Amino acid sequence: MKSYKHFSAQGIALLLAIVFTFFSADSNACTNIIVTKGASADGSVMVTYAADSHVTYGELYNHKGGRWPKGTMIQVYEWDSGRYLMDIPQIAQTYSTLGNMNEHQLIITETTFGGRNELIDTTGGIDYGSLIYLTLQRAKTAREAIKVIAEMMDSYGYCSSGESFSIADKNEAWIMEIVGKGVKLDKNGKNQNKGAVWVAVRIPDGYISGHANCSRIDTFPLNDPENCIYSKDVIKFARQSGFYEGPDEKFSFCDAYAPASFGTLRGCETRVWSFFNILGGGMIGDKPASDYVDYAAGTNPANKMPLYIKPARPLTVKDVADAMRDHFENTPFDFSHDLGAGPYEVPYRWRPMSFKSSEGKSYTFERSIATQQTGFWLLGQARGWLPDVVGGIIWFGVDDTATSSLTPVYSSGLEAPTCFKVGNGSMVRYSDSSAFWLFNRIAQFAYSRYNLVAPEVRKAIDEHENGALKIIPEIDSNAERILRESGGANDKAAVDKVKAYLTEWSNKFADRMFKKFKKLDEYLLVKYIDGNVKKQNADGSFKTIYNENNPVFPDQPGYSQKWLDAISKEMTPDPADATH
Repeated sequence: MKSYKHFSAQGIALLLAIVFTFFSADSNACTNIIVTKGASADGSVMVTYAADSHVTYGELYNHKGGRWPKGTMIQVYEWDSGRYLMDIPQIAQTYSTLGNMNEHQLIITETTFGGRNELIDTTGGIDYGSLIYLTLQRAKTAREAIKVIAEMMDSYGYCSSGESFSIADKNEAWIMEIVGKGVKLDKNGKNQNKGAVWVAVRIPDGYISGHANCSRIDTFPLNDPENCIYSKDVIKFARQSGFYEGPDEKFSFCDAYAPASFGTLRGCETRVWSFFNILGGGMIGDKPASDYVDYAAGTNPANKMPLYIKPARPLTVKDVADAMRDHFENTPFDFSHDLGAGPYEVPYRWRPMSFKSSEGKSYTFERSIATQQTGFWLLGQARGWLPDVVGGIIWFGVDDTATSSLTPVYSSGLEAPTCFKVGNGSMVRYSDSSAFWLFNRIAQFAYSRYNLVAPEVRKAIDEHENGALKIIPEIDSNAERILRESGGANDKAAVDKVKAYLTEWSNKFADRMFKKFKKLDEYLLVKYIDGNVKKQNADGSFKTIYNENNPVFPDQPGYSQKWLDAISKEMTPDPADATH
């Protein structure tokens, strides 16, 4: 681990500003969708999270709760880098967590918006990742989580750039946006700007919201603590810093602390526009989604989308999960049919996302919700009509959302399934029992011939997820029966018995998923080897002449006419009498 002790606070601020500027668009480019219980088909609260980073390994974190002796200290390490930050006191009682959800159905996820570089506090002792995972261990509800996050930032200082948090429990959902206050050292070397400025807005029941690496909280109510909470100096600090001069009631958090650029709109707000368009049935609030295309395209920053909208209809788990698989299909941002998509209509562009033509003009590739660099993704589902030990499900997946399946893991579980377990492989160590590496194998193959292979992958995904949704009510019922017959929700032994049952079921179902997609991986290789497509019988078996070593001659679909026409401009035409 490199030491930072030889740098001044201002020097580190400059260094980190460069790092955040360089990496913010790619390394911390995540997407969240928030669904309140009144907007869902079954009355559950849902939050999605795609942790998109080229260096994040997909695994399901697991922290066991318990009681701690007074004086216990815990070490805080920066989530992104692993850099040691500080020791802080442990609280007396912590809760168990799986990923970004805890045993009380609290869900916290994030996207990074960066904000003004000069507001990064290099003296801070706690980062955004530690805030998430420590708060999940310390809070039961969304409102309590907001309070815990604010208190930790005040106590220890906040060292990350601007963040949007999705914070939800079984009853309500919030967006909380925070940004540091920079470094202003006193004569003793202490930062007088310790802490952060922040605003938290409750999403009204019946509405959906979300964020994707762009600050989205604009003006907000100043006297409505039921629906909006904020730091006491959020406006005062902006004035002192020269970010705002107007009246309090017109203060805009995003305009003051994270002014939108062409890049943040085109690379980030396009994703929010897309899931609003999908889940809103072509409407964003009371306007057609097309009315906001200029905003999402980065050409009209003043035409801001609303923070939340009503969906076209009550949303299911599958509706929301599938919105996370979007590539802007059939919209003005669809990039699966241009020359860059190649002959197999690949809706991906490898980094970097911007380039210059030989004439010196600048261009930007589209960045969709589904992207190749996803480390892990999830849909947290809080179901308030069930006891906490049964109600929370983290639908968990790894790698690209479009080519990977979610599988249900009960958030009260005692451990993560083997294929998702921390330490089962890494970004530089392959593991044949790791779901991350399995789904990467499938994705890499799909990228080579996307319009042929991806539909087969999607079919398998739908079969697994729909099968899980059908069986979940039975598992819920079994768990409730065990709880009832063993002493009820207030009996620790009964709760522990249910946790053990749900852990065993989650692990077995994840293993079933792993085996299913391992077979798919093998099947795809056999079917599409060498650019061919083997012919199949009605039952899916491959057609043969005499035996399996003599398959019927395969199909050779070739390339799209559009691509052939484009590439022909770079080739010499055959002679008129040429034959092949």
